Amino acid sequence: MKNYKQLLLANRAWAIELVEEKPDFFERQAHGQKPEFLWIGCSDSRVSPEQMTMTPPGGMFLHRNIANLVNHDDLNLMSVLQYAVTVLGVKHLIVCGHYGCGGVKAALDGGTTGPVDDWLQTARNVADDHWEELGNQSTPEAKLNRFVEFNVRDQLVNLARTATVQDAFAKKQDLWLHGWVYDIRDGRIKPLMEIDRDTTLEAVPHPRRVLLSQDEIRAAL
Repeated sequence: MKNYKQLLLANRAWAIELVEEKPDFFERQAHGQKPEFLWIGCSDSRVSPEQMTMTPPGGMFLHRNIANLVNHDDLNLMSVLQYAVTVLGVKHLIVCGHYGCGGVKAALDGGTTGPVDDWLQTARNVADDHWEELGNQSTPEAKLNRFVEFNVRDQLVNLARTATVQDAFAKKQDLWLHGWVYDIRDGRIKPLMEIDRDTTLEAVPHPRRVLLSQDEIRAAL
């Protein structure tokens, strides 16, 4: 059987199961959405935001791109962000990267061409900004992991500086920004930093002082 046909069969089974559990599920879904979260993550097929957070349909607005980048010239993301914040009224914006990210690795190692190469310039800028600490990592894996963390941190700051977020902050709208990393080795999400309307972005310290220690991460879970 063709693999794509298996997807259609699985969809049918999923829909039937949901209706058996909650007969009015799709009727309620058709009336609109009111998610609390906007998830900005990587396109990597191993990362499934709704599955790994056990979020039901309708609970999370999603935007995914290679290396979970926040570029102010990306009309796709800027449109998603505007709709999520101003129309849906989401309260939490999450930038989630992941260890072992192929896009981040490509930005670090090179070898890309075409649209992907152009797209990854934002990530290369992160590497340039933190080249000294990245160069001090003991192994290639440690260097890549640290780059993933720096990238999440810097993309979260990029997100906080968008007009949509700044307008929401100015209006005292309830809005929190979260930078997370998903570890594909154990399935756990690690929080790295947060930004709210009281954060002075110009005073945000260097990432090595913003990122939580492993003890702080464990305490937060």
